[in-house]
Amino acid sequence: MNPAWKQTKRIVTLGSTLSLLALSGCGAEIRPDGPKRVVFTDPDGNQRVVEVAPSSELRAAAVDRLIEMSADRNPQLRANAIEALAPITERVEPIVALAINDPNEGVRSVAVMVAGQRNLATLAPSIRGLAQDPSPFVRSAAYYALARFGEEVDLSELSSMLLEHSNHRVRSQAAYVLGELGERSAIPLLQQAAMTRVPMASAIERKIFRLQIAEAMYKLGHDESIDTIRAALYPSRADELEATALAVQIIGQVRDEASIDQLIFLSDPDVDQPMPAEVRLGVASSLALMGHREGAFVAMEFVSSNLDSVRAQAASVLGKTDGAENLGHLEMMFMNDRSTLARVAAAGAIVDYTQRQLARSGRND
Repeated sequence: MNPAWKQTKRIVTLGSTLSLLALSGCGAEIRPDGPKRVVFTDPDGNQRVVEVAPSSELRAAAVDRLIEMSADRNPQLRANAIEALAPITERVEPIVALAINDPNEGVRSVAVMVAGQRNLATLAPSIRGLAQDPSPFVRSAAYYALARFGEEVDLSELSSMLLEHSNHRVRSQAAYVLGELGERSAIPLLQQAAMTRVPMASAIERKIFRLQIAEAMYKLGHDESIDTIRAALYPSRADELEATALAVQIIGQVRDEASIDQLIFLSDPDVDQPMPAEVRLGVASSLALMGHREGAFVAMEFVSSNLDSVRAQAASVLGKTDGAENLGHLEMMFMNDRSTLARVAAAGAIVDYTQRQLARSGRND
């Protein structure tokens, strides 16, 4: 480790319209049962009740807040809350069960991706129907989840999305899903996509698309693709900083240990032109994913930023890094920050931080 580094995403209120909701799937039925319960009924008639109970403890209070925000009017907050709850399978399962029918395509997509990541296979019958969802984002997420459940999935539509869709974000998600599924046979398809013109996309949008193709190919065993990702760490123009932030994130996700020194250089605040907060915070987060959790000091520079999104990202970094004061700062943000976005991020960070503590102690509550 470089010495410089050491120094220097509701209390389920199921009343009103939601109380009328009954979802098919997960066996026979999923249904709300009062303000804080969801009932899962298996095909053989056995029932499983999942409680959403409040508590005064910080972790439980954060979980309760995230559950509350999973029904917020703002779809971004709903999606963020669901992602933040993902590490707690028994708590996120009933939230996902409801969210896969959310009116917002982004929330549905996030919920289905979480279902696949956490192997919530009891949701498979409901998710099968989403393979015909009007949204290509939701359809690609459904293919991912079903494949993760071990079901046979025709991935030809993902190929079409990757090569032909007019929206570069749809193409990017298709690439991401192929990488996550471990389909090595998709490497030639991804190489073809990297050379395919994306109509109406800007230069930076094309660069981001190629970065996400490189990420997918690297996950599938095409080691040379890491060079494309590393090259994006050094922007030649200000408008390329978005690609730099993505490259930093990808390096953490694929655990590219060989890039650690480059990441630390990007986090240095004392160079002639220091990287913006988003990149420096991304470095701390990615290094934490690789087991280097000394980066709380980076987050502390930005917990009082005037930008809500930067404070939210700083909270996320505090959740991923180690530090005796991390939880105290997160509690202050969770309780007092003026931005709901930052408060939700702080709640998710509290879950991350305490989840790691529980894992170290051998507990899973």
